[in-house]
Amino acid sequence: MDTRRLYSFVKIVDAGSITRAADILRIAQPALSQHVSMLERDFKQQLLIRSKRGVAPTEAGRALYRHAQLILRQVEQAQAAVSVSGRAPAGSVSVGLAPYSTGAALALPLLRAVRERYPDIVLHINENFGGVISEAIMTGRMDMAFIYDAGPIRGVQFEPMRTEELFLVAGPGCAVPGGDEVAAGDLAEVGLLLPSRIHTIRRVVEAAFARAEVEPRVVGEIESVLTLVSAVGADLGATVLPWSAARAILDTEHLMVRRIVDPVIEVKLSLCTSDHQPLSEAALAVHDLFHELIATFRP
Repeated sequence: MDTRRLYSFVKIVDAGSITRAADILRIAQPALSQHVSMLERDFKQQLLIRSKRGVAPTEAGRALYRHAQLILRQVEQAQAAVSVSGRAPAGSVSVGLAPYSTGAALALPLLRAVRERYPDIVLHINENFGGVISEAIMTGRMDMAFIYDAGPIRGVQFEPMRTEELFLVAGPGCAVPGGDEVAAGDLAEVGLLLPSRIHTIRRVVEAAFARAEVEPRVVGEIESVLTLVSAVGADLGATVLPWSAARAILDTEHLMVRRIVDPVIEVKLSLCTSDHQPLSEAALAVHDLFHELIATFRP
């Protein structure tokens, strides 16, 4: 099968329009339509639904889109491996870092280590991926990710890296009991700024509060780390973070930090990779750097 047709198909789905895809690829629209027609003939399935608003993939089209991404990614990796054979690892490596995690403290050291040791590797660090990071790993859009381990997920594998406790971080005006620790049951009236329920942090916090038989008072759901930093600094609410993440993104010297107990809240962080798609030589080099950094990391 001609991979150019697969590439054209992926670009059409991404653009949502054959016309827009033709402009992006600088290919005549009839030629692009012919690529789709030939794919539909080969697979004996309709792959796109055409309307006045553009095109959308059928169920068969969505299945092909997922596989096409993997195939094209593997072709790209093969080309990169052949071109740098016998030389230092080179190419593009995409790494996801879960927001509100140790990843915030690892981003700069990882970038520095890659630049020093593998100057021909272009590292793409993504802390704000628009979707589920593990899904990006499965579809080949991302090589690896340092994320919270939510349990077994088909299509990816998790390498446990570290376990961290969660801390309450609040401004000086927040009514929090004194001392270095605070019981979850004593936080019922504290306004919390947390990510939405798709995030592991939110789920483990709610589960811990449920064990303490209290309801968390969520006053804001914040997906942006920058907004969270500003909101906590402005005393608009408290948040809950691993200590390493809190130190990396917040001015903890001027904020109250309390270890949460009764119960202690822990999260597991793992390095996530595909269980069916091998890493490129460049990605393997970055993968090994991750292990080195975690082994020497001190929050």
